[in-house]
Amino acid sequence: MTPVQLGLFRPHTPLDGEIELLPLARTVESLDFTSSLNAAITVFHEHMRQQAFSENTIKAFGGDLNMFARYLGPNKAVGEVSTQELKNFMNYLRYQRGVPCSAKSYQRRLTSLKVFFNFLFERNVTAMDPAAPIAHQPAITPLPEILTAAQTASLLNATQSILRGPRPDPRPHLLISTILVTGIKKSEAMSIKIEDLDLALPNQPFVYIRYDDPRRWHKERKLKLPTDFEATYEKFLEHYQPHERIFECTPRNLEYVLTDAAQLAGLEGKVTFETLRWTSAVRDAQAGMRDDVLRQKLGLSTITWQDASEKIKRLAARPM
Repeated sequence: MTPVQLGLFRPHTPLDGEIELLPLARTVESLDFTSSLNAAITVFHEHMRQQAFSENTIKAFGGDLNMFARYLGPNKAVGEVSTQELKNFMNYLRYQRGVPCSAKSYQRRLTSLKVFFNFLFERNVTAMDPAAPIAHQPAITPLPEILTAAQTASLLNATQSILRGPRPDPRPHLLISTILVTGIKKSEAMSIKIEDLDLALPNQPFVYIRYDDPRRWHKERKLKLPTDFEATYEKFLEHYQPHERIFECTPRNLEYVLTDAAQLAGLEGKVTFETLRWTSAVRDAQAGMRDDVLRQKLGLSTITWQDASEKIKRLAARPM
């Protein structure tokens, strides 16, 4: 995979709070403890791009850090920022800013500061990490819905009955069994091409999850498919005759596939792509899959994994 050289930018925040990218070449080697917050944020912004952080994460972290720089002053030296100043800023966000700050936003902004100052500390820009002593106060968020083992069995029985019924349709079983085994997202399922399948091993087929956007190449991965995939896929090819992508329909059509299968299984309103993805992740966790392997299997960044892993652990602790 050919690496892509990205340009250098610095974040600039206009009055409306949106991040504008202006060219300015800076590297971490140019920083020391006397460097300004603005200079350090510029370097960190480029670091996020080079590490293929998602655009949403870059925008959110950039906005949080620029808000912090405005609070302390953009020329404040990074080596002079204290833990108490960080606590004062977090208190300002919650009680003094005059703008509602949800628990989720509060935790994300603290994460932004922790990741930023850890980045500087690990690269010897600062002698200490002022954000390290500040503990997260995790917000209690509702856990995602998952299927129990009995519900999963009922759903697969329903797809098998559709596959072998008077008007056989292999698509429901191919789709649902694939997501339950791979844990892929709806958009990833929609993007699978015929050439992405590896059926060389008779008892263990694979699929390559690929991205056209170089910024998403870190999400690419090779995943095991259901052991009965090839037999179902042969029937699927005869029935649908796809030309390029496996599922050559609209995302809405695939939603209907889930809805119909769920209704047949007596699970009306309980089966979505997200439900199947979370069910897959929890099953893997209960089977003993290591955190780093599961994170990569799901295609999650280390930042996104922090929240997802806690939910998976809480769900996995329940009997299925």
